[in-house]
Amino acid sequence: MEIGKNHILKVAREVDFGLYLTNGEEDILLPMKYVPSDTSIGDEIEVFVYVDSLGRPVAVTAQPLAKVGDIASLEVKQVTSVGAFMDIGLEKDLMVPFKEQGQKMETGRKYVVKVLLDFKTNRMIGTSKIGPFLSQHNDELQEGEKVNILIWQETTLGYKVIINKTFQGLIFHNEIFDHVELGDERTAYVKAIREDGKIDISLQKQGYEAVKDMSQVVLDKIKATGSLALGDKSSPEEIKYKLGMSKKNFKKILGGLYKAGQVEIFDHEVRLKAEG
Repeated sequence: MEIGKNHILKVAREVDFGLYLTNGEEDILLPMKYVPSDTSIGDEIEVFVYVDSLGRPVAVTAQPLAKVGDIASLEVKQVTSVGAFMDIGLEKDLMVPFKEQGQKMETGRKYVVKVLLDFKTNRMIGTSKIGPFLSQHNDELQEGEKVNILIWQETTLGYKVIINKTFQGLIFHNEIFDHVELGDERTAYVKAIREDGKIDISLQKQGYEAVKDMSQVVLDKIKATGSLALGDKSSPEEIKYKLGMSKKNFKKILGGLYKAGQVEIFDHEVRLKAEG
């Protein structure tokens, strides 16, 4: 009966403190507080099996935030002398030993970890040293493709991310236009797949699609008050702070709105063009 996995087991017998479930070879306790109402001997129940704080295998109907083999973003509940303990959605927290921490973990923060089975203790543990578990094959990804990412590690270049819980990618610092935190789960886009297999990721759509999506946002902001306190000579930092986009894309959007006869552009202001 694998630890850290879901199983469909049959109710074998009832005791005062719960039910014993079986797979035909082994029995395991389902504590009374997890027993669904109207459960009878012979019924089949889907449960998660793990080792409790006393070192005993136990079945629960509660589903954890991650199972053995999963990569997930989890929050640290406490740090002790043996490691960090993360909230995995069960009564027993997931321990990440110090030697399995790619960087020192802090209480209250989220980190991306892979859940493993410690074969010495038969207990689930976590590791943030995920690199060796990620696939190097990215033939299934295409440039411009929409993907799911987990913000994994910060580097001097940017943030390492895990793509679709399978591949490793990087978002460069100068292409991040809003606040990100380790452990964040985001929708992103494949910007480039390099010859060496490395994958560049962007939090924004690229090219024409990015400009198209943001043009209406910018126009709505201008229409709200009749003007926007940004213009041709506004700094990239100011544009990034107020609109969460690059100056390059901002100027493309202004150019399109100007050609459409919707705005007038000044050094530090854009105004809605008066009708007539």
